[in-house]
Amino acid sequence: MNIEELRDFCLSLPGVTEHFPFDETTLVFKVNGRMFALTDLEGPLSVNLKCDPELALELREHYPAVRPGYHMNKQHWNTVDIDGSVSDGLLREWIMISYKLISEKSRKK
Repeated sequence: MNIEELRDFCLSLPGVTEHFPFDETTLVFKVNGRMFALTDLEGPLSVNLKCDPELALELREHYPAVRPGYHMNKQHWNTVDIDGSVSDGLLREWIMISYKLISEKSRKK
């Protein structure tokens, strides 16, 4: 997956918008005004994704490309290096998990 495919997939989800709230290189995807995915347009491609804390730990143990969320709450966020070691299908699945966690939480409020 490259940055264009990542962006296209995130924007294909219902209600998703993109923003640059931090600087001109940190692309943030939001649903209902809340972040569910972030990526830096400079440097090696990676994405920060929201995750259930237990699943976050499990993914870090099984995938070297998954690590605690960079500049995020490490209990609830993972950074996934998009280096080809994780399939695009699995990456899309993890993006959907993040999207659903945020959109469901937003609906409850």
